[in-house]
Amino acid sequence: MEVSQFFEDYEIGHVWITTGRTITETDIVVHAGHSGDYYPHHMDAEWCKTQPFGQRIAHGTMTFAIGIGMSAGEINPRAFSYGYDRLRFPRPVRIGDTLRTRVTVSAKTPEPKRPGLGRVVETKEVLNQRDEVVLYCEHILMVECREAPVPNSDSEDI
Repeated sequence: MEVSQFFEDYEIGHVWITTGRTITETDIVVHAGHSGDYYPHHMDAEWCKTQPFGQRIAHGTMTFAIGIGMSAGEINPRAFSYGYDRLRFPRPVRIGDTLRTRVTVSAKTPEPKRPGLGRVVETKEVLNQRDEVVLYCEHILMVECREAPVPNSDSEDI
């Protein structure tokens, strides 16, 4: 769905949460095939029984892809992704865990190097069924301003 929002329309503190998605063994096997990551943490059930997590765990990159993908239901034609900062995986994701993503608008600042754009930061937290954070990152958006700033006529840069 398309939702057009200018920089000025974003409100710091606005929160929304996606619906859930349960992680399956198929998810892990398919992601291993796509990524080439066949480490035993994801693929070897017997080896994992000897490790601290006790069972296979999902790839962090898979958790990121699913968590971010769940939050991509609305497309803002006035914004583009500038990237992600502070990516962390504080807890493992296991087969059978149900994930959802909480998105919080945590910061917004004018973009001095790009007149007419502002920078919006969305904190994204992927939660399991126990509301434990299993992934944290900050998504940086560049968003079109409603009105481009007027240059200061006293500036020597004109």
